[in-house]
Amino acid sequence: MESVNKFQSFIILFMVVIGILIGQIEFIQTYSEYLITPFLMIMLFLVFLQIPLKDIVNSFKNLKFTLTAVAINFIWTPFLIFILGRLFLGNQPELLIGYIMLMVTPCTDWYLIFTGIAKGNVALGSSILPLNLILQLVLLPVYVLLIAGSSVDIDTINLVKGVISTLIIPLMCAVIVRKIIVNKIGKDDFEEKVASKACDYQGYFLNAAIVSMFASQGKILLQNLQVLLILLVPILLFFIINFIVVRIVGKLMKLNYEDNVSLHLTTLARNSPIALAIAVATFPDKPLISLALIIGPLIELPVLFLIARILLGIRKKQEINFDEY
Repeated sequence: MESVNKFQSFIILFMVVIGILIGQIEFIQTYSEYLITPFLMIMLFLVFLQIPLKDIVNSFKNLKFTLTAVAINFIWTPFLIFILGRLFLGNQPELLIGYIMLMVTPCTDWYLIFTGIAKGNVALGSSILPLNLILQLVLLPVYVLLIAGSSVDIDTINLVKGVISTLIIPLMCAVIVRKIIVNKIGKDDFEEKVASKACDYQGYFLNAAIVSMFASQGKILLQNLQVLLILLVPILLFFIINFIVVRIVGKLMKLNYEDNVSLHLTTLARNSPIALAIAVATFPDKPLISLALIIGPLIELPVLFLIARILLGIRKKQEINFDEY
């Protein structure tokens, strides 16, 4: 998997291109959207399978990390999005709403992949996940109202179903399967034979989810390519500014490398799949809102892999300096 990770940003772009191309076929476009959630569920199952439940529980005790991540995600980030949104998208209300829905919802699935690639504390990153889910679902209408000046009616039933299917079910299945296998073959054999394979395959299902996402919405993306350019600057500015902010905060909080990586990824990665599902259900007559959420991953995923590589470079530099010392 390590060799694959070196080229993952290029693989992501390749998956996007494949998705858009095969999405031009009517049959594939129609049914590919039904594959996104299953692929994400399998991916998360494989991620959670590698994490002992006790590690996730113990991670909740790290109040310093939890409070810092919540403050960045739900106080600082909405303030930053208010400034960037008004500055770059003030005259395009539909794109502004899509931008808000994308950028104020912390990721609840594939950010764990990037945390693992950057050798971060995956268990600690997982511990903040349920809190991120609850807070973003409660606060999303508030943010849209305050920043975009309009309210959002969310289909609560569909929202709850999405949360259960994409998070709760994979987590519970992983806990049960892990316990059964560990009891049968032992913890050491599990780590060597099962966890390592899960690490390999989780990236494949991430790529499959990306192909499905862009296959389902490729036509509307090609018809509105100018939207990509409009959103490019405010999205990139978010990542650049927040990366710098988190670097500073991590140093002030004296977090170790692994915990610092988790803080970076949980405050940088955005929740485009859930936000897209909410947008489709809530604004069926406003396709530009959904388009903004489709374009988001096109920019976000390569950036996140680049950030993971940058963090690995920082880790390597720290190890060299430590050895010299």
